[in-house]
Amino acid sequence: MQALNFPQYSFRFKNKENNVSIFDGIRKKFVVLQPEEWVRQHCVQYLIEGKNFPKSLINIEKELTINNLKKRYDIVVFNSDGSIHLIVECKAPSVTIDQSTFDQIARYNIKLNATYLMVTNGMNHYFCQMDFENERYQFLKNIPDYTP
Repeated sequence: MQALNFPQYSFRFKNKENNVSIFDGIRKKFVVLQPEEWVRQHCVQYLIEGKNFPKSLINIEKELTINNLKKRYDIVVFNSDGSIHLIVECKAPSVTIDQSTFDQIARYNIKLNATYLMVTNGMNHYFCQMDFENERYQFLKNIPDYTP
């Protein structure tokens, strides 16, 4: 897999029947290593090691229903009270992040009400803070570190 614009992290891999899998410490299982998964695993490590979020507050690839359509978010980070602090949308490095990516995470956030949004393809990272009063988001240089 290609180098990403994240710090280097160590991962566990398994090769079975010419399929490489990477261990997901949140889901506690090996998952097939696809380009988007490579980005997702780097992002999770960034949140844990770089931003100090506890593993126990991070959730990966869960289903949600929006307008009677089943969707899956990539990463959600909860606050200790159960509300949602951050939603992350991960794309493969070959996918250009454009307005449709922001529209996708904004649709998810109508349902989830996260304070912060992150969109990444592993090479480019975008961070936003929601302004619920004016129904828009403000771009940030980064998301704040976890504070209990």
